[in-house]
Amino acid sequence: MEKMDVLEMLREAEDIYVIYSACTNMPFVYCDPETYDDEVILFDSEEEAKKQADRMLDAKIPVRLVNVKKEHRLEFFTGLFPMGVNCILVCTGEEKVQVQLNDLVIRTAEEDLPEDEPRIENPELHLTALYFVQELRRNPEEMTEEMDALNEEMMAHFYEGKYLVAVQEDNQIPALRRTSGKVYQPIFTDLMEFVKFDKEQKYRALIMDAETVAKQLPDGMEGVAINPFGVNVLLDISKSTAGEEE
Repeated sequence: MEKMDVLEMLREAEDIYVIYSACTNMPFVYCDPETYDDEVILFDSEEEAKKQADRMLDAKIPVRLVNVKKEHRLEFFTGLFPMGVNCILVCTGEEKVQVQLNDLVIRTAEEDLPEDEPRIENPELHLTALYFVQELRRNPEEMTEEMDALNEEMMAHFYEGKYLVAVQEDNQIPALRRTSGKVYQPIFTDLMEFVKFDKEQKYRALIMDAETVAKQLPDGMEGVAINPFGVNVLLDISKSTAGEEE
């Protein structure tokens, strides 16, 4: 299939099928070993998509299928940008075609955005967190060298970023309590993740860099939960480590 035909199919097909990670509730991300593209995997056939999902499940990679309907297609593809994904691996028949995300969706350049509407995104952190959690929840009992490296990279990206922080009308900050009893403050890498959390529109979003997030962390909280309705990474930070990498 020619590239233009693939692009047309991605835009116009009534149904496409995406491999999702059961660990992150996000599209499964995959780094191509030859091109180093960070990809998601997509099929135009439900039958072929199920076969691939079964192969991955047999390899103990927890995944599920999501049917992305035509009316939700633009939202889905646009949502890949803040994840750090740059490529879509399209499986159609016997062919596998790599489509660069920028060839499919044109975004407004950051310099063309209104000054009072900055684009808050942390694609490097989000992508690293996705890879980390996919591995961690697949092998929860073992911290491999690769996972150690991903963890260090994730922490470095965290301290470089700016985030959306949910605040109530009375300036109180929501808290998430784990079954262990530990309490974390939810923060968000981008607007789409904030909207998942604030479906009832009870919060306003403040923009904070990592150092400010650490400094304002309420007493009794262990750290932050990044994208709790998505990748849900918990980072133990404290006011005393503000500006430092753990």
